[in-house]
Amino acid sequence: MTRIDAKFAELRAAGKKAFVSYVMAGDPDLETSLALVKGLPGAGVDIIELGLPFTDPMADGLTIQRAGQRALEGGMTLDKTLNIVREFRKGDNTTPIVLMGYYNPIYSRGVPRFLEQAKEAGIDGLIIVDLPPEEDAELCIPAQAAGLNFIRLATPTTDDARLPKVLTNTSGFLYYVSITGITGAAAPEASDVAPEVARIKAKTDLPVIVGFGIRTPDVAQAIAGIADGCVVGSAIVGELASGKSVEQVLHFVSELADGAHRA
Repeated sequence: MTRIDAKFAELRAAGKKAFVSYVMAGDPDLETSLALVKGLPGAGVDIIELGLPFTDPMADGLTIQRAGQRALEGGMTLDKTLNIVREFRKGDNTTPIVLMGYYNPIYSRGVPRFLEQAKEAGIDGLIIVDLPPEEDAELCIPAQAAGLNFIRLATPTTDDARLPKVLTNTSGFLYYVSITGITGAAAPEASDVAPEVARIKAKTDLPVIVGFGIRTPDVAQAIAGIADGCVVGSAIVGELASGKSVEQVLHFVSELADGAHRA
């Protein structure tokens, strides 16, 4: 059982929904990023998604693109991202961390070496948005053999013919993208998302977490209420980009988490 599996078992036992937060490693700098990551569990975050900066983030909206660019300009690397996780694990050995990004940096490192380093650092799962199920032999299957969950995304365009392929070899949870488009787009409507979540849950026992476009506690509550939890990324990254302090950003995160946990 991974930390992700254990966290969902704990939440189910407590009758709670999951609140997942995304932050970009190294944005706006290493010290601030590490302080923010360390503070997330205390702000109510159940699972941390840690973005790996990449030069061509094709699935991300402007807010996260700019965060990645700031991180890269500040010298952020894969090794420094793993070091954030190592530092976090010195004080927290239970909160799951999912590394989210693109395949190129992993491919460049070499899959066996990357998986060994990721596991040693304390990463629990991977979301690699540009590796479809047809490429499972590249990373998904080796990652799961190494004890890491491989989390897949489903979207409004994932029809009943495609869904079984998406679910094959997926573990930890399924990330449902609530709207068609890039991160940080329009807010989702729970009434539109609910039938899609129900359709997916009829085909899998995996928790289904919904993300994209969630910016307020009320929307977090509504979306978590029709799924197993919700993800917020761009809204948090945007708060940091606006010049808010780590403490102010964590307060914002805690309000979102409270909304999700009221569901």
